[in-house]
Amino acid sequence: MVQKAKILLVDDRPENLLALEAILSALDQTLVRASSGEEALKALLTDDFAVILLDVQMPGMDGFETAAHIKRRERTRDIPIIFLTAINHGPHHTFRGYAAGAVDYISKPFDPWVLRAKVSVFVELYMKNCKLREQAALLRLQLEGDTNGDAGHEREPAGLLAELSARLAAVEEQAEALSKQLDDESADAAAVATAAHLERKLTGLRRALDALEPGTGSGASVLPS
Repeated sequence: MVQKAKILLVDDRPENLLALEAILSALDQTLVRASSGEEALKALLTDDFAVILLDVQMPGMDGFETAAHIKRRERTRDIPIIFLTAINHGPHHTFRGYAAGAVDYISKPFDPWVLRAKVSVFVELYMKNCKLREQAALLRLQLEGDTNGDAGHEREPAGLLAELSARLAAVEEQAEALSKQLDDESADAAAVATAAHLERKLTGLRRALDALEPGTGSGASVLPS
């Protein structure tokens, strides 16, 4: 069973949260509400999120301040943030949003289809990264098993390596298709950069697997981080 990605929705107005849930429900992911910046930061302490939709104008801690806290935390600083705002004070206001770490800045009222499409890109990138981490963890467990195995016990890693290679090939194929899709749709630069980062990680894992082939050494030193 494939685990769903979590999307954090941050807005002080319940009707806006309800509207976001209606728009994003078609993605069939887990939608988490937060009615303030403080509540959003608490949610981020325990859960991992694929993307954050963050309202700019909120009483108390506004969107810019909330984003600054998110970007200061090592656990959360790489989570994409999409700012949502009902006001537009011109280029300076937009620049402040990007300076705070946003990957996109959308003014209300927004096109539901456009918002859903943007969010779906980051959800897909998040799922690909999760698969990559799982494959890397499995590979590390195998290497540790080979290192700590009983003396004189002959292990046969070829079968596991073949399985890992096949799983990685499937992720590589999906990542390539996603990159082509982003190119075709002239996607946001941030989404393209995230996809490129994923491809670099996949390349590193592929090198690690190739290094484990007989006669090429253990390959532990080239494992992706």
